[in-house]
Amino acid sequence: PHAAADALALEHRDLAEKIAGNFARRTVHPKEDLLQIAMIGLIKAARRYDPSRGPFRPYGRAYANGEITHFLRDNGFLLKVPPTWREIHARGQRMLGSDVSLAAMLKHLRITRQQWQTILEACSARIVSLQID
Repeated sequence: PHAAADALALEHRDLAEKIAGNFARRTVHPKEDLLQIAMIGLIKAARRYDPSRGPFRPYGRAYANGEITHFLRDNGFLLKVPPTWREIHARGQRMLGSDVSLAAMLKHLRITRQQWQTILEACSARIVSLQID
């Protein structure tokens, strides 16, 4: 019963890719993961879409952005981390993931090893919930 809505979402995959790319540049999350989340948002939007209320793209964009934002909020940082630290963390992780040495990354970002350690600890803290029996 959702075939038409799913087809509408697939027609706008380029929108999901653009949104995922924007978030991927600002976070440490891989673009492919964020693309899947954005597509879930587009599918939800397509299934609720009423063509009489205007074009799909702005409606779909809001859902895709919201889906990624909720994911990042739910899986985000435990501590309130300054935006500059999050940006340095994301850039550093991308550089290290592309086989740049730690020393080269530190030099490029103009930070010390101690500063990187502080940023890494702050940005890597996650909420862990344990089930109590």
